[in-house]
Amino acid sequence: MKERKSLRPEGNVQVRSSSARLDPTLNREIQTKIGQQLRAVYDDIVDQGVPDRFADLLRNLDMQSTGAQSTRAKVADKDSGE
Repeated sequence: MKERKSLRPEGNVQVRSSSARLDPTLNREIQTKIGQQLRAVYDDIVDQGVPDRFADLLRNLDMQSTGAQSTRAKVADKDSGE
């Protein structure tokens, strides 16, 4: 028969009591490095720009929205007697 391996880690295991409070802080150097990495990633995304297809969709939505607003204004003018 096969032997079962224990899933428990070998050696000393430290268990913290529930009353022990962990203070998850990062030092200034790590915060700076994370900030630099995030800026690099976001700068790459911003540099890619908006794909033409999305720009066309946004333009169409904008025109529809503007058209709907002018139509509502015309209807409101008719209702007010102008």
